[in-house]
Amino acid sequence: MKLKGINHITFSVSDLEKSIEFYKNVFGADLLVKGERVGDRLAYFDLNGLWLALNVEDDVSRNEIYESYTHISFSIDEEDYVTTLERLKQLDIDLKEGRPRFEEEGKSIYFRDPDGHLFEFHTKTREDRIKFYKKNRPSLTFFE
Repeated sequence: MKLKGINHITFSVSDLEKSIEFYKNVFGADLLVKGERVGDRLAYFDLNGLWLALNVEDDVSRNEIYESYTHISFSIDEEDYVTTLERLKQLDIDLKEGRPRFEEEGKSIYFRDPDGHLFEFHTKTREDRIKFYKKNRPSLTFFE
């Protein structure tokens, strides 16, 4: 079996309306479906061709998510970094400090959605990062 790519990404949320506004305002996602299905409260978005789903789960503890570095990162152009950061500040988005970086690693903006899911907007590619590591982290093992 060979994977064809990502089918969809689903997030558990506690407040559907609040989360819909977050994903529309922060990502510019287009709302496709909203409502209830067999007891589920859900919303589906198109995010630049990616199917993004939200499902309400009222009984989920949301504390440990704040301790994890698990996140989804989206690419942005370096020239959009400052305006993107300012836009998130204007939207009063929960911004997080990233780890210290070298300039060649690119710039990142970390932030959380209303339920604590961590996201990143990043200005470099995977290839840029591997090139940086080859130059600055020779103790790593690289596979071609």
